[in-house]
Amino acid sequence: MYLISVEGGDGSGKGEAVRILRELARSYPFPEVHLTHEPRRHSQIGALAMQAVKSGDKSSLEEAGLFAADRIDHSHTWIRPRLERGDLVISDRNVHSSLIYQGIIGKLGVEKVAAMNAGAMVPDLVIWIDCDPELAMKRIKRGTLRSESKGRGEYFETLEIQTEIRRGFGEILSPDYSMPAPFDRCAIAGPIVNEGSKKELRAALSGALRGFLNRHPPANNVDQEIVDRHHLATLVTGMAKQKRLPGAPRQSTSLIEGWLAGSAPYVIMENADKSWDLKSARAADVPGRPLAHPVWSILGTLSFIGATEISRLREHLGPVRSVTQRHTQRMIKWFDAIEWTQRQQAHVPFSDAPLFKIRDGWVALGRLWLALWPLLGELSSWRRRYPSAGWKKSLSEIVQKTGPNAGKKLSSALQRAVDATLDRLKLLTSGHIGCPAPTNVDELLVWWSTEPPAESDEK
Repeated sequence: MYLISVEGGDGSGKGEAVRILRELARSYPFPEVHLTHEPRRHSQIGALAMQAVKSGDKSSLEEAGLFAADRIDHSHTWIRPRLERGDLVISDRNVHSSLIYQGIIGKLGVEKVAAMNAGAMVPDLVIWIDCDPELAMKRIKRGTLRSESKGRGEYFETLEIQTEIRRGFGEILSPDYSMPAPFDRCAIAGPIVNEGSKKELRAALSGALRGFLNRHPPANNVDQEIVDRHHLATLVTGMAKQKRLPGAPRQSTSLIEGWLAGSAPYVIMENADKSWDLKSARAADVPGRPLAHPVWSILGTLSFIGATEISRLREHLGPVRSVTQRHTQRMIKWFDAIEWTQRQQAHVPFSDAPLFKIRDGWVALGRLWLALWPLLGELSSWRRRYPSAGWKKSLSEIVQKTGPNAGKKLSSALQRAVDATLDRLKLLTSGHIGCPAPTNVDELLVWWSTEPPAESDEK
């Protein structure tokens, strides 16, 4: 879902930083973590770009053109498909290197180089690894580039140019710099000074990565709803493959057999409100109402998986609905207290991790929340406006069929949220046996406020 680029002068330690970031990123719920670099040494265009900086016989414009061509191809054929699956891509160099090396050192200008690369992916986070140029030059001389180029270094591997490169990164990655679009959307971390121990570098990188991911920033290159729906489809597929052992009791609720268990969605929401005591929730340091990202994410995910423990649960949350380990532990403790989950005996030898699972009576709520995930903000706002109202008319007021805004056209953001909810229900089904999923707003309102017809009663 996110593209992280690691930038800095030659010899600053970017390669080591990339490897550390991969290790750190594995503790977050990304399906996969990929490493890449620019220019690509094994693509024809990338090889030409590499040769240009080794020989120094190309103009700055020709260099910039080769790097931009390789980057745009890399972006759309290799990086984007991985981001759309929810993966994390960490790149050793990206567009900011071109802004420095061709824009500033090559004197083309940052604006011109940015325009040449405007069709490429926009890094979500840029991590600047900084190092004193004299130390960097010592690292370069004992590095691997000499063997690769038969003793010839890139033309910019001089103390003078490396000093200018460092100054350039300091300028364009400053919070006061007006970066040209579309690269003005990048978050910046650094400078992270890499002149000490690996332990110090790891600690600094851990703080930068944690600070970025814990903010849940919107992704620059992909639609997060599409990413999360892809992840939701894997949960559905995984559950569909689950088989009961011979003689095992029939599950009382399942995705295929009517997960709403004969109730209208608004009734399930009201039951959740009744079970969630405001005063006790605040004392437990959890949200005062059950309309919050961690609440919906954790219970929704539990509604698709069996007995689990904290680390496995967090892997299943996915990158869009990720929750920190601390918050996950706190929410599970609260769910136990209000009897939405139950502890399970661990059958894994020498395993001390406690297992827990959602109680059957709350499976419908968890799946309902994942269906309504795109409307979480709207539902939360409605509840703040009407703290004591019943849920039955809430959705019709939100989509402006009734209430103070009745008849007004939906905003584009709200229309997207409604459409996304309908797409999720196509994936999850209506939750009622024999009833098709709603396909428009009117059908969505009927689904929300009406119990299923008698002939579709779940058994």
